[in-house]
Amino acid sequence: MNLKKNNDIIKTSLDSNGILRICLNNPNNHNALSIEMMNKVHAELNEASEDKNIRVIIISAEGPTFSAGHDLKELKASRKNPDKGKNSYKEIMEKCSELMQTIVNNPKPVIAEVAGVATAAGCQLVASCDLAYAAKSARFATPGVNIGLFCSTPMVALSRNISNKHSMEMLLTGELISSVKAAKIGLINEVMDDDSLHKHITEIALKISKKSAMTLKTGKEAFYKQIDMTLPEAYDFASRVMVDNMLKLDANEGIDAFIEKRKPNWQDK
Repeated sequence: MNLKKNNDIIKTSLDSNGILRICLNNPNNHNALSIEMMNKVHAELNEASEDKNIRVIIISAEGPTFSAGHDLKELKASRKNPDKGKNSYKEIMEKCSELMQTIVNNPKPVIAEVAGVATAAGCQLVASCDLAYAAKSARFATPGVNIGLFCSTPMVALSRNISNKHSMEMLLTGELISSVKAAKIGLINEVMDDDSLHKHITEIALKISKKSAMTLKTGKEAFYKQIDMTLPEAYDFASRVMVDNMLKLDANEGIDAFIEKRKPNWQDK
């Protein structure tokens, strides 16, 4: 099975292992996160969250730019409105925030495949994914400060991935950083040769796709919930999650399979 769906500015494909690829497909506009682009990616993510055939999601892009962030022409056009664009800006920022949270809250693991430049909200998109791998040629930046518009919403995802000092350096200078530095500071998992990136991420996704969907959902949800808790709260919460997890069919099957030295037969429940 390899189901493909093209929606002009995005392309999707689903293989027989349950790996869904969502590809940003508007390279002529630097894969900018316009309202239309955000709506379409958001819709695909929502649909994927309910589809039992989908086990892992990969977000990639066509062209030399992964995503340049918000569509500045779209933002500028809104200035002609009587309110000078305030309501439009509010809608755009809310849609972007909703999209990023949809990635985090999606029960399926989401992986960013970055083979180009990711800036501003494009960098935010990478930071919002559960895993991120980049080609050596990839670059990252939060350059809003250079045009008088601080990257406040990208800051939210950035500061939840890397240290305060590294976040502020990117936000205050607006300079591009290499994929090697991005990996060093924790923005991405690993740097790959450009010609092996796609294969490497597919292999990672395949490994994950073979796990119990119930277990992945349980773990991903618990991970993000416990981050902002105090240490005692986190341990209390995680203990309750593990007890509930132990009572699931797949936990019983997994333990039996390990003891019996066989592959588990997941029921995803």
